[in-house]
Amino acid sequence: MIRILTDSAADLTPADANRPGVTIVPLHVLFADGETILDGVDMTGDEYYARLSAEAKLPRTSQPSPDTFIQFFEEAAAAGDEVLAVLISSNLSGTYQCARLAAETCEFENVRFVDSRTASQGEAILIREALRLREEGKTLDEIADALEELKGRIRILGIVDSLKHLHKGGRLPAAVALVGGALGIKPVLSVIDGEIKLADTARGRPGAMVALFKQIDKLGGVDARYGYVLLYSDQKTITAPIHRYMHENLHLSGGRVARLGAAIGTHIGPGCAALVFVAKEADAE
Repeated sequence: MIRILTDSAADLTPADANRPGVTIVPLHVLFADGETILDGVDMTGDEYYARLSAEAKLPRTSQPSPDTFIQFFEEAAAAGDEVLAVLISSNLSGTYQCARLAAETCEFENVRFVDSRTASQGEAILIREALRLREEGKTLDEIADALEELKGRIRILGIVDSLKHLHKGGRLPAAVALVGGALGIKPVLSVIDGEIKLADTARGRPGAMVALFKQIDKLGGVDARYGYVLLYSDQKTITAPIHRYMHENLHLSGGRVARLGAAIGTHIGPGCAALVFVAKEADAE
């Protein structure tokens, strides 16, 4: 059997998380008062964002312990299983390196690692594709090679209320945070190839939505075969303009709606509305 290993930053839906052979290793969130919670385990989304809003100091996130990965690999070895590990971008977390070190420590070799170069539903797209290919009977190497090709086309475009969480968490340079912090200016962020960048800015949320829509074509357009995901942190309703644009302007269906978990939401903060999609292949008509 090919086991699929991932981390909680993928924000998998319960349906995907409960597929046979899927294991999610939770990241940790550490509050200023010393309390530590497991992402996706110890708090609901509503509970976490309420706590985040009330915190005077931004919580910290940390990768899982090597022992958690070692235990997983030892169990896979005992069962004679292969492992496909699809993990949060190594630019954003040390989780990928930690998992590789764990496999080396316990000398587990029947594994392919995929540095997703993305997070949240970008990561989840890769996992869903891996599940589809596994059902088709593809080998571990065939699945991993396909994901390595696909991950370069994953795009995330998002609007946030403020860049302070990303800046405080060390995920965004101060100069970029300063631009996005101008009075009345809403930043539009992109995540491509593992890097968070300021894609555009606009005055007010309606202007930011228009700027986000313009970025879709600039980033390659949407490959409808993979659908798309509307992503939010604390308020599901703020994805509505993106939903309308995808249906009325791009005539696309098959969209999903998902919530940012604590591991990513800590650095994004409240008021996030995002679009996750796979760009068209460069040679596609």
